[in-house]
Amino acid sequence: MAHRLRFALHIADARQCGREVPGPEHGWLVRAGYPAGRRCPGVNARGEDHTVDLAAITRAASREAGGVPAGLLGGYLPAVLDAASSGRRLSAAELAEYARSGEQAAEDGVALRGLVDLYLSATWRLWRELPADTGSPAALRAAGLAVLRAADDAVAAAAGGFERGYLSVARREEGERREFFEDLLSGRGGVAGLLDRGERLGLRLAGPHQVMLAGSDGQGDAGVLAGTHIDAVVAEAAAPSSSLVLSRRGRLVVIVGSADDGEAGTVARALARALGRRAGGTADAGGAADAGGAADTGEPGPPPWRIAVGRSYPGPSGVVRSYDEAEDAFDVAQRLGLADPVVSAADLLIYQVLLRDRAAITDLVRTLLTPLARARGGAGPLLATLSAYYARGGVAAAAARDLHLSVRTITYRLARVRELTGRDPARPADALALQVAVIGARMLDWPVTRLERE
Repeated sequence: MAHRLRFALHIADARQCGREVPGPEHGWLVRAGYPAGRRCPGVNARGEDHTVDLAAITRAASREAGGVPAGLLGGYLPAVLDAASSGRRLSAAELAEYARSGEQAAEDGVALRGLVDLYLSATWRLWRELPADTGSPAALRAAGLAVLRAADDAVAAAAGGFERGYLSVARREEGERREFFEDLLSGRGGVAGLLDRGERLGLRLAGPHQVMLAGSDGQGDAGVLAGTHIDAVVAEAAAPSSSLVLSRRGRLVVIVGSADDGEAGTVARALARALGRRAGGTADAGGAADAGGAADTGEPGPPPWRIAVGRSYPGPSGVVRSYDEAEDAFDVAQRLGLADPVVSAADLLIYQVLLRDRAAITDLVRTLLTPLARARGGAGPLLATLSAYYARGGVAAAAARDLHLSVRTITYRLARVRELTGRDPARPADALALQVAVIGARMLDWPVTRLERE
């Protein structure tokens, strides 16, 4: 059995070196020794004294793994050689060494695949150099199991160390990004310094950029978002434009270069798909609660994740301006409960105009809508009716379908609005004032939140 294994390995060596593959007529070459011929660099790993050349195996494994530093193997090969002869398990100290190698690989930017390839390549190269004269098939099997077990333990330790190192690198890079963005918002460091730091982070701030915010309904969870590999999604969608992803105040901040005004839209759509897949796991759990809320107002609730996109501006100050717009658009969309998961600051400018004169919009809501609170059930149902009625262009039947109510109920509620406010929802002059007041009420979160005093 051992002779057959050695013969198969010799065939593999011959094919790798380009030599003629010996056939069955050559007999069991292990008994007579390999035929004379040129040595294959990186394959034959025995010195002139027929001892195993661990350094040659290490170099060959490094080349095969794509140039992964050979030093990451540490003392792995001598330990495996000892395990094969004694049958022992790798010690805790040895496994800790391989874990440190994994952490170092992550720090140096080595891919996990390359690290694993390095260890496995070294393992199979060492195995074929082990003495075939083991005495019995049982001894050969025991040696093989010891080598495989050692490889399994070592790779698991190295991969675990790699994961810890990768997380450490990711946290450090996230900290650098967040610090850079805070300095960008505050203007610390000067324009030249910000341009240089942005370049190191892959962001060319001299050109135009757009900022988008992504977060959940409520406070958001940027940690969950980061766990969905958003960096890769954004980079792929934005390419070849520059991009940067970071978290701030529980929301994800995405900065994208906007050479032709199309990058931000592409990134927003890709981001929405990624967040939609992430939210799909919890949609069913919250479905019953959402359905209950919809039954009260008949309106669709806000999406679980929302993306707000600011407009494009050049330079570091342009990034700050776009961020402010995206933040305002996000807050307005949340207040209004817009069903669209992606909103643009340009499309919400009318709402920004209303918010700029908060005292005026508050006075309008107080004057026109507070009488609705005298209705049975409060102002909520009547506000929902007015919102659906105007959203459907003043068609009561369409509003009734949206609210899952009868047309008679809709017309009754509109009549109550006319009675309580003295304004006719169907009359154009009154309709404009009522519609703006309804929008203002949603932005002020009235009647849930009390209006500010005059």
